[in-house]
Amino acid sequence: MPNIKSAKKRVLVTATRNARNKAAMSSLKTAIKKANAAIDNNAADKAELVKLAVKKIDKAAAKGLIHKNNAAHKKAALAVKLDKTEA
Repeated sequence: MPNIKSAKKRVLVTATRNARNKAAMSSLKTAIKKANAAIDNNAADKAELVKLAVKKIDKAAAKGLIHKNNAAHKKAALAVKLDKTEA
């Protein structure tokens, strides 16, 4: 544990931000997995789940959790997978 007051605060702030980022990333991964599972199973609500996953991907990119190119790659992969099932 640090001795300097500002360093102690940084430890607390870092822990808080780390927990927030971890929760957001977990939520993002869950949304993507649900969308992929819905596409694989040809579920009725697959388009809605993909739309929700894309929204979470955009939010993560806006917050800086993932790079914008990584976000574009994830969204494109979902779109291609969805289009193949609808064609």
